[in-house]
Amino acid sequence: MVLLYISCGVILINCSFYLYFSRFSFFKEPPDKTNVSFPVSVIVCAKNEGKSLQKHIPLWLNQTYPKFQLVLINDASVDDTLEIFNHFAQQDSRIKVVDVKNNESFWGNKKYALTLGIKAAAHQHLIFTDADCAPASPHWIQLMANKFSEKNQLVLGYGGYYKEKGLLNKLIRFETVLTALQYFSYALNGNPYMGVGRNLAYTTSLYYENKGFMSHIKIPSGDDDLFVNEAANASNTTICISPEAYTYSAPKYTFKDWVQQKKRHYTTSKYYKFKHKFSLGLFHLATILFWVFASLALTTTYWQIALGIIAFRLLFQYFVYGKAAQRLKEKDLILLIPLLEIFLIFIQLHIFISNKESSNIKWK
Repeated sequence: MVLLYISCGVILINCSFYLYFSRFSFFKEPPDKTNVSFPVSVIVCAKNEGKSLQKHIPLWLNQTYPKFQLVLINDASVDDTLEIFNHFAQQDSRIKVVDVKNNESFWGNKKYALTLGIKAAAHQHLIFTDADCAPASPHWIQLMANKFSEKNQLVLGYGGYYKEKGLLNKLIRFETVLTALQYFSYALNGNPYMGVGRNLAYTTSLYYENKGFMSHIKIPSGDDDLFVNEAANASNTTICISPEAYTYSAPKYTFKDWVQQKKRHYTTSKYYKFKHKFSLGLFHLATILFWVFASLALTTTYWQIALGIIAFRLLFQYFVYGKAAQRLKEKDLILLIPLLEIFLIFIQLHIFISNKESSNIKWK
C-alpha cells in the first residue's frame, strides 16, 4: 500500500506540471494588430559553417521585412566562412560583416564574438538565429518583430529540427518539443527562464541594461538561455509561436554528437536562478520516480488501482504533450511519447553523470 501512496504522490506532482504546461498547449495567440516596420538587425554568429551559409544567407536576405540589416559574425573560422560572408556582402548592402579574431582572454568564446556583433548592429531591435538555421517562411522577421512593443523587449521563438528517419531523430525532436513546452509555458505563466539562440529576439536597451553577457562571459555556453534567465521577467517577455516564424536546423546524425551537444547545453542550467533550478529539477525527478514506482506498484496486490492511476497520468500527459506537439508541427511524435520519455530519461542521466566528470565543454 505504501508503494501505491508514493506512486499517487509522484503522479500528482507530474500532473501539476502538466497543468502548468497546458498554459502553452492551449494558448490562443492573439493576432498581430499591425505589421511593424521599424529597422531590425538580424545577427548570426558562425564558426566553420561555410556549407550551411551558402544555403541560408539567401533565405535570410529573402525576408519580406521592409528594413533590416544582416550582421554576419565570423568567429575565428578556419574554413571559407569569411570568404562567403564577403562574397554576399559585395552583392547586398544590407550585410555587415564582423570578423572576430581569437582573443587570449576569451579564446573560442561565442559570447565574445556576439558582443562584437551586437556592438556593430545599426538598429535597436535584434533578432538572433544560428548559421545552420533556416526560417520557416519569408515572414519570419516580420512575425518576430511584430511581438516587440514598448513593454515587450524580449521575444522567445521556436527552433525546431527537420524530420528524418530513425529513433535518434525522433528523440531529438521530442526533447526539443519538451524544452519548448517548458520555456513557453513558464513565460506565459509570468516566469520566463530560457530561450534558444536559434530563434530569439531582444532590444539593445535590454542587452546593455543587463551588461550584456558579463555575468557569465567565462562560461562557454549560455549566450541564449543564461541571458534570458537573467534579463527576462513577467513584464518584458513575450512569445512568438506562429508556424511561419519557426526556424529549422539539421539534427545530429549520431548519438555521440547529439549527447555532446546536449552536454554543452545542460552545463548552463546550474547557473539558472534557484527557483528555476528547483522547479526544473523537481519535474525531471518526478518523471523518473513515476516510472520507478509505477513499475513497482504494478507488482503489488493493488495493481488494478495502480494501473488506473498510471493510465490517468499517461492520458493527461498525452492531452498536454500531444497538443503541444501538434502546435509545433510534430504530430508524428504523439503516439511515441511514453517510449521517447523513457529513452530521454536514460540519455539525461548519462549526460548528468558524465558532466560531473568533465567541465571542459566548448561551443565548437
